[in-house]
Amino acid sequence: MSKLVTSESVTVGHPDKVCDQISDAILTVILKKDKNARVAIETFVTTGLVVVMGEVSTKAYVEIESIVRQTLKKIGYNSSDVGFDYESCGVLISIDSQSPDISQGVDHKNNSEETVDRLGAGDQGIMFGYAIDETKELFPLAPKIANDLAFCLTQVRQDGQIENLRPDGKTQITLQYSEQGQISVKTVVVSAQHNDKIDEKHLAQQVKEKVVEKVLEKYQVDKSNYQFIFNPTGKFIIGGPRADTGLTGRKIIVDTYGGIAHHGGGAFSGKDPSKVDRSASYALRWVAKNIVAADLASEVELQISYAIGIAQPVSLNINTFGTGILPDDKILQLVNCVFDLRPAAIIRDLDLLNVDYTKTSVFGHFGRSDIVFPWEVCNRVEELKNAI
Repeated sequence: MSKLVTSESVTVGHPDKVCDQISDAILTVILKKDKNARVAIETFVTTGLVVVMGEVSTKAYVEIESIVRQTLKKIGYNSSDVGFDYESCGVLISIDSQSPDISQGVDHKNNSEETVDRLGAGDQGIMFGYAIDETKELFPLAPKIANDLAFCLTQVRQDGQIENLRPDGKTQITLQYSEQGQISVKTVVVSAQHNDKIDEKHLAQQVKEKVVEKVLEKYQVDKSNYQFIFNPTGKFIIGGPRADTGLTGRKIIVDTYGGIAHHGGGAFSGKDPSKVDRSASYALRWVAKNIVAADLASEVELQISYAIGIAQPVSLNINTFGTGILPDDKILQLVNCVFDLRPAAIIRDLDLLNVDYTKTSVFGHFGRSDIVFPWEVCNRVEELKNAI
C-alpha cells in the first residue's frame, strides 16, 4: 500500500519567521559582545508594530531597535505598499534580566569537573534528533524539498527573476511512496504574496517554471504527473504582519523535520545555547547524522531529557526503526562512549557561542545545502566505528 508524506515551509517574510529572524539577530549581536550572556528573546509583530520581549542578562550594550529595523529592511518590508515599513513601524521593547532562581542552577560551580559540569541545563524538557539516508544531507526528503522551494521563492523575488513578488510566502509538497519504493510528487502548493498589478495565471506559470521545476529537477523523484496549486484563494496581496500576527517559535516543525520525526515542543530562535531546547536538539541531530553516516543505521531518532540546573541528561533513548546493524541498546552504548551530552560539552564541541544564528532562523535548522552548521558535520564517524 502506498503512503503520502507532506511537509511545508515558509519564506523570510512570513510573520512568524520575521519574529524568528529578529530574535536570532538580537541574540547573535549579544553573543558576539558577551559570550556569557543569557538570552531568551521573544518577538511579536502585527500591523505596523514590533514588540521585543524576554529576559536578557548581559554586560553588553546592544541597539535593539536598530537591529529590528535592519532585519525588517533585509527581509524586504520597506514600504507601506508592501504592507510593512521598517522605517515607520513602531518598536516596543520590554526586557528583564534572567530570574536568579534559574541562574543559580544554570551557572553553579560546585561540581567536581569544573569545565563541563559547572553549566546546568537551562530548563527541563525533552528534545529529539533525527537522520535518514533519504538525501545526501541525511535529512528527510519532503521537508528538504519544501525548504528548498521556500528558499528559491525568496531568491527569485530578491534577485528580480520574478517581478511583483512580496516577502510573504509558503510552500508545501506531498510525496507518494509506492510499495516498490518509487517516490512520486503528488502535489505542490505555493502561496506567494504579490502586488495588485500582477496577472495571477502568468505569475503561477513563472513560479512553476522558475521555482518548482527548478527545485524538483535536483531530486530523483517522479515529477511527471503532479498537481500544482498556486495561491488557492485566487490572490495574495495583503500579507506579512499586516495580514497575520507573528510570534517567535511558532514554526518549530518547519525549523526541524517537517513532521517526519518527533518534536519536544521547545522553540529555538532567540535562545542562547544554555537553553537545551536549542543546544540539545542541535546535539541530537549531530549524533543522529553521525550514526547514519557511520552506516550503523539508515534511519535513527534519539530522545533526550534534562532537569533544570543539572548537567547530566536525565534520559537518552534511541530508535533505529529496525534498520540498525546492531541492537538499539548497543548503538546507544556507542553514543554514550563517543558523545558528551552535558550542556557545556555540547556548547564546546559544536562551538555554539560563535554561530551566526541569523542564518538558522529561516529555511530550517537542519539538512541545509546552502550552509553547513557545526551540528551537520559528520566528524565522529570513525570514533563510532572504532567503538564497536
